[in-house]
Amino acid sequence: MERKTVGFALCGSFCTFRRILPVMKQLAEHYQLIPIMSFHAYNTDTRFGTAEEFRTAVEDICKRPIIHTIAAAEPIGPKKLLDLLVIAPCTGNTLGKLAGGIFDTPVTLAAKAHLRNARPVLVAVSTNDGLTGNAKNIGTLLNTKGYFFVPFGQDDPVQKEASLVAHMQTIPDAVAAALNGKQLQPMLR
Repeated sequence: MERKTVGFALCGSFCTFRRILPVMKQLAEHYQLIPIMSFHAYNTDTRFGTAEEFRTAVEDICKRPIIHTIAAAEPIGPKKLLDLLVIAPCTGNTLGKLAGGIFDTPVTLAAKAHLRNARPVLVAVSTNDGLTGNAKNIGTLLNTKGYFFVPFGQDDPVQKEASLVAHMQTIPDAVAAALNGKQLQPMLR
């Protein structure tokens, strides 16, 4: 049986990158992974690590170069390159753009290009304003055909009351469910 091809897109929630890399390794055992990074994820050095360090790790796991420009993301749709697109972490900025139909980054254009083929997009939310400014965007995507969510919950209800983060360790199960057109439940944990 041919392995499914999964796009794995990273946005700039840099604090989650170290939790994402082991998940990518796990997925690479079962799927062909095509890495995609937002402009910020691809270029920004932070206290969590350098951009070069993360780019190297992602390319080592996926065994291919990262899609990091709009021009490189555009063929995803016409060439039907993916069976599923995972956006993990998906920042509040990216949530807002997806919900508002703004496709001006490699990640958002990859989603638009992929959705034109009626194939699933799996969102692993990671935003400090998930229960405030981005709540409406999450609601919009929950009600938009083709979008599925990695189960999520409050990040730190005491120190960051509005923050939401996906349970990244559930991404493999959420991928399997989304490939079958199902939302992994329970979604709120």
